[in-house]
Parts: sequence; C-alpha cells; structure tokens
Amino acid sequence: MATVTLKNVWKYYGETPAVKDLNITCPDGSFVSILGPSGCGKSSTMRMLAGLEHISSGDVLFDDERINDLAPKDRDVAMVFENYALYPHKSVFENMANPLRLRKMDDSTIKDRVEAAGKLLEIDHLMERRPHELSGGQKQRVAIGRAIVREPKLFLFDEPIAHLDAKLRAHMRGEIKHLQKSLGTTMIYVTHDQLEALSMADYIAVMHDGELQQWGTPSEIYNHPVNAWVAGFVGEPAMNFLTCDLQGNGDQVHLSHKNFQIPLLSEQIKRLNGARKAKQARMGVRPDALSISMTDPGEPSIKGKIFVNELLGGDMLVEVELEDARIRVKTTPEFNGKPGDSCHLTVNRDKWHVFDSGDGHAYF
Repeated sequence: MATVTLKNVWKYYGETPAVKDLNITCPDGSFVSILGPSGCGKSSTMRMLAGLEHISSGDVLFDDERINDLAPKDRDVAMVFENYALYPHKSVFENMANPLRLRKMDDSTIKDRVEAAGKLLEIDHLMERRPHELSGGQKQRVAIGRAIVREPKLFLFDEPIAHLDAKLRAHMRGEIKHLQKSLGTTMIYVTHDQLEALSMADYIAVMHDGELQQWGTPSEIYNHPVNAWVAGFVGEPAMNFLTCDLQGNGDQVHLSHKNFQIPLLSEQIKRLNGARKAKQARMGVRPDALSISMTDPGEPSIKGKIFVNELLGGDMLVEVELEDARIRVKTTPEFNGKPGDSCHLTVNRDKWHVFDSGDGHAYF
C-alpha cells in the first residue's frame, strides 16, 4: 500500500502540454478516480504513474520515495487495461500466474496466490479454460486477478469496463469497489464515465484540457462544483444553465430572466456580494432540484411550456421550453402534463448554483 503524490507534474508531447502542473495526493488505501473527457490528460497521468510515459517535469512520490526514474518493473504497480491483454494460448491459471513466474517464484506460492485470487473473484471454477471460452466479464476478472496476485503497492485501472454492456458494467462497478475495500490497496481508476467515478471512488480528480479542475469526495464534486464546467460534466441528467441578470443590492438580490425573477437566500447574497462585480451570472440547477406543477404555486417560479416528456423507468424527465431556452426537470412517472401545456417550475434554492458569467467560477 502507498500514499501517491503528484507534485507540479507536467507532460508534454512535443510542444503540446497534455498534463499541466498537476498536484494531487491519493491517501494510502483509498480509491481515487481520475475523471474527464477524452483528451483531458487522465490516461497520460496514469501512464506516468506506471512508468510507461516520461515525466516532463515535476515529481511523483510513493509514500516519501521519488519514483520518477524507477523502471516500471521496480515500481511495484499493477495495471489493468481496457483490452484485457490475456495470452490466448494460456489457461486462466497460467494467465494469472504469469507475472509470478516472471519473478521466478516457487510453484507452491504461485498456486496459493492464484487460487486465493480466483476465489476472491469467483472464477476459481474457470482455471483450466482459455480466454476464447470466457465472457467479457470473466476475461476482465482474469485481468484483475493477474494484477491481484502480484500484491502490489498500487493498482492502476485504465477504463477497464468501458467496453462492457450496461448491465455488466453496473455489476463490475460493485465488484471492483468491493475488491478494493477487501484488499485495502490504493487504487487509481481512470474513467470518462462520471457515474463510475461517483459510485465507486472515495476521492475524484476532475480534469479538463490537462488541468485539474476539482479534487474532492463524490458528494463535494456533485453538490459543490467549483465551476460551471465541472457542474455541467458531472451529473446525469446534466445540470440546466441559464444566463440571468443580477438585480438589487444589499439584502435583496434577484436572478432575473425573461421568464422569472427569483430572490437569492440571505446566505447566498452574502457570498455573492463578497465577490460580485458583474451584472450577469449563470444560474445552474439540476433537474432533481426543480419541481413542476400545472398551476401557479404562489411563489417565485419559472413559467414555460412542456416540450416533451421522457419516461425513464422510475422517473419522468420533462423538457420545458422557455422563451429562449429549454430546461429539464425530473419528476414522477405519474406526472400527467402534455406537450404544449403551460407549467410552472419551482427551484429548490438550497440546491441551486450561481456561476460567474465570464470564467465560470462558482459563487455558491
């Protein structure tokens, strides 16, 4: 097990920076997810940790040991890739035993470790099969088992379940999280899927264009995004954004739009007044922080017309058309409003957000 620290890490490909001044600390025994879209630098970060990519500048430390110049084989890291990388001519047992044979361990130790990993992953009955006889999920377990038997300081997972079908992905999320807690080994998990990061990780590092946008627990990332980009990227369905005017001063400040005028809460006004210079801001509100009714609720609300209803099993997603935008609200399947009907949306002001209309940083 190890505490993993990246200090001022940069990665250049030619003159193009892929990772820019990255600073994170992954506590010993934690499950950390590096989350971001394609091209954000997350896989480059993973490969630098594994020693597969040169670090352009900065330091990587395992506990207090600087490992920049250590060869991959000397870092005591096990990496699991998306494409399994199993030997097609070898059995499950031999695939899992391979890294131990390369270390010239004795047969008894190899047998004990492989059988223990097989039981942990519930593939002990598959030991004599070849990869072509396995399902996608079974192959992924073999690849994970091959990493487990090494008993490394650090596990690195590079989008290991991205290609599996939705049902199997959901199952494997739980399996991998349970595995990490059982082993107690530090695990860094790269993904572009925010649902994977939110459901599995103890801490999330959100990256965009090579830069760390936010570090925190899943709850902090979801409920307190530091900027509009993080807020829009994390969460499904995505957050609604509307550009509004800021009207009023002192104890009375409203977000004003063509379709509504809603006052801020007193604590929110204090935060806004401490930083506000602009006359405009972006309101952000998640679909589950809105409620919809067909009659005027008698409090500040957003008036619009229903554009379309989408049934999502246990929820109904209603898209509402305003004068110059559309926003979505999550409600119950029993909602009986029809496209074209007028409606009112009420905002849970304890859960809405206001972002700077320029650089997008969060006021609250």
